[in-house]
Amino acid sequence: MNRIAVFASGSGTNAENIALYFKDKPDVDIVCILTNNAEAFVIKRAEKLDIPTLVFSKKDFKESDKVMDYLKEMKVDFVVLAGFLWLVPKYLIQMYPNRIVNIHPALLPKYGGKGMYGMNVHEAVVENEEDESGITIHMVSENYDEGKVVFQARCFVKASDTAEDVATKVHKLEYEHFPKIIEQLL
Repeated sequence: MNRIAVFASGSGTNAENIALYFKDKPDVDIVCILTNNAEAFVIKRAEKLDIPTLVFSKKDFKESDKVMDYLKEMKVDFVVLAGFLWLVPKYLIQMYPNRIVNIHPALLPKYGGKGMYGMNVHEAVVENEEDESGITIHMVSENYDEGKVVFQARCFVKASDTAEDVATKVHKLEYEHFPKIIEQLL
């Protein structure tokens, strides 16, 4: 049995999509959702799906054992970052070597790094008149968006596309591919 923890900071559409994908798979269980944002809509999604949640502060994450102890208590063996905005601390990477995966809403190495998330990425793609964007699924390292790339999918960007148009195309790729790639990694 693969026991997965999903970390999210916002609305949780990817977290919900992943949970629904694995709902009827007997060898995978989404055992908890963790968030650094007490106001995040992902908490409501988790409640609706009957998945336990943990809300934690930056101090909890960086300077205490709260998150680590919770993951141990939940017997987590694989971690998925689905719209989680904080840099993962070294202790967590060491606890789950090559067992933490992230999705980024661009074709890395372009538009990666601190501050490059969500609409910031899509606005940069449009501003720089890129003709494509997409998603990158990668293993997590100690630096933002620098882990080993596992999978990329592309979408075309038209000159008339707005950042919102690009976001819609990228979200479609995320929902289609992220759960399947997680399943392959397990």
